[in-house]
Amino acid sequence: MGFNSFAKIFMPKDRVFYNLFEEVAHNVQKMGQKLVVVVGEPDFDARQQLIRDLEDMEHVNDEFTHRIFTELGRNFITPFDREDIHYLATALDDVADNIFSSAKKINFYRVDPSDPGIIKLADLINQGCAELQNAVLELRNMKNLRKITDALVRINSLENQADDVYDTSIQRLFATENDAKEVIKKRDIFQVLEIATDKCEDVANVIESIIVKYA
Repeated sequence: MGFNSFAKIFMPKDRVFYNLFEEVAHNVQKMGQKLVVVVGEPDFDARQQLIRDLEDMEHVNDEFTHRIFTELGRNFITPFDREDIHYLATALDDVADNIFSSAKKINFYRVDPSDPGIIKLADLINQGCAELQNAVLELRNMKNLRKITDALVRINSLENQADDVYDTSIQRLFATENDAKEVIKKRDIFQVLEIATDKCEDVANVIESIIVKYA
């Protein structure tokens, strides 16, 4: 039996890792969209239902991530390094966790999300999640490296913009807010939103490592 025939015995028949990563990326992208809706909703109760939707989506993401780790233990041959599969799954899960956490904190603290910094950071997260999906979808065959690298460059740019928005928002918060409790609450929300953009960049870095090795 030749090596190629031997390898096919162990190769996942449906490229299970690609399918799972694409499901995760799609779910994260939907979470980015939902976050924008959350911060645009002025009514507390309506916003609470949207946050519950985000929580459900975060649980779905946890299930996908668990399945990736399970498949990692089952499959002898993987499409790329096992370490990279673990890093990519973990990084995508971190994005989902921080999106949900930031939305949850808005209602937990009873903060008005119409703050321009919150709105802008949510928009940048949404854009970053869309670019993550673009990049992940191209991992299956890696034929369109330009599309992947363009998405990664945009993610890095969005993270830089988020840093600027965060700094400006914190500066404005300390300059205009006299209530110390409000300062603490809003600063916490700004931080988690900004961390979500950092996590998007972490995913981009893992994908960059993968295409350098295998493209």
